[in-house]
Amino acid sequence: MYNTILTEIKGSNFWITINRADKMNALNIETLQEIKQAVETANANDQVLCIFLTGAGEKAFAAGADISEFADFSEEEGTKMAAEGHAVMFTIEQSRQPVIALVNGFTLGGGCELAIACHLRIASENARFGQPEVNLGLVPGYGGTQRLCDIVGKGRAMEILMTGDAIKAPRAYEIGLVNYVVPIENLYEKGEELARTIAGKSPKAIRSVIECVNAHYAKDIDGFNYEITRFGKSFSTDDFKEGTQAFLQKRKPDFRNAESFSS
Repeated sequence: MYNTILTEIKGSNFWITINRADKMNALNIETLQEIKQAVETANANDQVLCIFLTGAGEKAFAAGADISEFADFSEEEGTKMAAEGHAVMFTIEQSRQPVIALVNGFTLGGGCELAIACHLRIASENARFGQPEVNLGLVPGYGGTQRLCDIVGKGRAMEILMTGDAIKAPRAYEIGLVNYVVPIENLYEKGEELARTIAGKSPKAIRSVIECVNAHYAKDIDGFNYEITRFGKSFSTDDFKEGTQAFLQKRKPDFRNAESFSS
């Protein structure tokens, strides 16, 4: 079905693996479109509670865009490429299920932008993050100048973007770029542990959390009013009834039998 990625459903988790290890999992246009399609496929499956995104091998999550593919692009072609890349990143950011990046090795350029479009990031100790586009006479084209500011703050984002230097995993954790740093042999285990924690919560509430947080950054939405609306709407869901009854009865809630959240 796909040429550059692998997908697999394990339990309630949907795995997407960039499968270009011989190219350091560089993101060509085909790979980006396949990632977008895979996320949309996962979103359409109500049995999926979490999406993992990772790279094949131990050397790279995604070592940037495939430079050979766009070295001769015109301004119009470059603009089109960026717009299509943005659409991929927004699909990930707006995914109805949480997307967790399991970051192994080099995560540079478009690869870093891919990771920061995910909701959570777990890095292996050998991970390296960077936006080296200035070395090519470019700026990041897939949302890096915007999302980095949101995640690490303007000052640190400016440093990352203007120096083009790679950041080691401990420093990435220190500045809030990643949520966890673990030995590479524990990367998948940590991801599955985090997914199990999320899977035990209300999937309807998780979806609303994602929507509310995204609303905070939307230019045309009042995030506070959006939160008020989603909070009120929660009272009409089966998950609210199950969650409150479980709390009052001092038992663990069972959200898996709840009806699909259609609004």
